[in-house]
Amino acid sequence: MKATERVRLGRTEVQVTRLGFGLAPIGGLFTAVGDEVARAAVETAWDLGLRYFDTAPLYGCGLSERRAGAVLSGKPRAEFTLSTKVGRLLVPAGTDTQEFWAEPSDLTPVFDFSYDGVLRSHAESLHRLGLDRIDIAHIHDPDDHFDEAVSGAYPALAELRARGDIGAVSAGMNQAEMLVDLARAGDFDCFMLAGRYTLLDQSGLAELLPLCVEKGISILAAGVYNSGLLANPKPGAHYDYAPADQALVERAMAIRAVCERHQVPLRAAAIQFPLGHPAVASVVIGARDPEQLSDNVAMFEWDIPGALWADLKQEGLLPEEVPTP
Repeated sequence: MKATERVRLGRTEVQVTRLGFGLAPIGGLFTAVGDEVARAAVETAWDLGLRYFDTAPLYGCGLSERRAGAVLSGKPRAEFTLSTKVGRLLVPAGTDTQEFWAEPSDLTPVFDFSYDGVLRSHAESLHRLGLDRIDIAHIHDPDDHFDEAVSGAYPALAELRARGDIGAVSAGMNQAEMLVDLARAGDFDCFMLAGRYTLLDQSGLAELLPLCVEKGISILAAGVYNSGLLANPKPGAHYDYAPADQALVERAMAIRAVCERHQVPLRAAAIQFPLGHPAVASVVIGARDPEQLSDNVAMFEWDIPGALWADLKQEGLLPEEVPTP
């Protein structure tokens, strides 16, 4: 499959490339990036033919949006798809502090899933991006705010969609269960599912992915390396933003051993795996510099023999019922 192939999301007119560029790293995730390297990364993604970009106010407390917009505002608007997120506003002395972001900011996120808060978030994102519209709006991490997300954020996004200000309504989470509840509560076009449909965690398969096929909701699979463990499994590697336990490290290393027998990098198997399910439209993966972006594309397009997937199942490293590419 080509990274640059385009596919439509749900029943919308919004199209994404099969490989999307997640922009959290250029917001200084874990390590400072700087404006110059961030610009080079976005330009490299464009040169490689990637046309789906995903950001959020949370990423670097606005830094990711500003850096993305500095490049994308100069590109033909009809040629790319951009998503950002709602549910957090950036304010002085906000309460949703996180230690992930390595570059300083005078603003901090605060949760706000209200109707007015979401409309304000959308307007402020446009300002930071320097663009007149975004294509997909994700309700971002409403884990502890389900009721307000349904009564406030969703109606606001549905109104923006009805007015043509956005093309698709979505939610982005690190869990599958609440996305199931949201799918049943509203008319969603897509979901960004992070870390819950990977070589190490197929919990999204139990209920969410079949429901999305039934309802015509597209899945944007993110977190396919599970914070790094599936990129380079070793003691101390991160899984879901924290050091992985020994059992997970050993499982990832066992998967890598099967990949090596077939002369396939583990990263290639991890990045391609989600596309075996018909609900998955695109894999979205972050990169902090041009080299990582080039590697992502190479891994996405690596030729993987069917025997690799069969061996993973035979060795009990993938459940038999899991669909594979």
